Amino acid sequence: MKLLVTGAAGFIGAALTERLIARGDDVIGLDNLNDYYDVALKEARLARLTGRPGFAFERLDIAERAAMAQLFAAQRFETVVHLAAQAGVRYSVEHPERYLDANVVGFGNVLEGCRHQGVGHLVFASSSSVYGLNARLPFSERDNVDHPVSLYAATKKANELMAHTYAHLFGLPCTGLRFFTVYGPWGRPDMSPFLFARAILAGQPIKVFNHGQMKRDFTFIDDVVEGLVRVIDAPPPRRDAAAGVTPATSTAPWRIFNIGNNRPVDLLHYIQVFEQCLGRKAELELLPLQPGDVVATAADIGDLERAVGFRPTTPIEAGVQRFVAWYRTYYRV
Repeated sequence: MKLLVTGAAGFIGAALTERLIARGDDVIGLDNLNDYYDVALKEARLARLTGRPGFAFERLDIAERAAMAQLFAAQRFETVVHLAAQAGVRYSVEHPERYLDANVVGFGNVLEGCRHQGVGHLVFASSSSVYGLNARLPFSERDNVDHPVSLYAATKKANELMAHTYAHLFGLPCTGLRFFTVYGPWGRPDMSPFLFARAILAGQPIKVFNHGQMKRDFTFIDDVVEGLVRVIDAPPPRRDAAAGVTPATSTAPWRIFNIGNNRPVDLLHYIQVFEQCLGRKAELELLPLQPGDVVATAADIGDLERAVGFRPTTPIEAGVQRFVAWYRTYYRV
């Protein structure tokens, strides 16, 4: 298969690309290598892919309409996996323009490329953040998601709606994946594993929001990649009008899945696992809930399991241990 993976220098994009080329696919990886976090880490991820058979890299911003149209016309992709985005819930409060450019305009350019070049399947990253003010756990794809609490979440909800429109009008098969707090080796430095490991090893306090009264459905990177590959290979069909529509399905070739660990973890227990793996106690700085944050996330993954047989297998203790081993090696601490 010939695929485009946007965000190929990112955490999930690099891990997925490695898996795809290992199984024999040809992947064009696209990334703009922006400086939202350490560019050297992005370059280090790319270095693990560069030169391997089946991989080529394009440095390009998805918000550049003409350049994106040229790329699609030149390459003729069978499948597109769209993972490029401006990430970060809290960052979106202060920098909304970056989210509008990358997550709305950029996604529109991806959809146009897929439409005009007849791409067979678009898989795109949504987020558990779309559940916003929803209080019923676990979160189901059939829940209403009309009350986001951050612009980041609002742009991801917009992506789901935009994709449905293209599926309905142009027959573009689209699958959106709502990721739940992905972690593991080669992850993002703005995420909690990096922040916790760095602070504990330096003897500095960890900022613990909502006074520690939070739960997250932490999902290990290998499990996410396994789910992604299975979804890539199973594009959604059109459904008969008699089947009706739900917030997660449509008569158009479009669907939405949660992809999470299905086992939410108390934040304070998560920190205890880091203490055990690092062999040091953490100093906690208890703070109120931050704007844009939600208190708990938990994924109902029944639909994804029924569709492609996916179920995560990595317990939090094993996942954190693997992250800590990588962190100590990469940063030599």
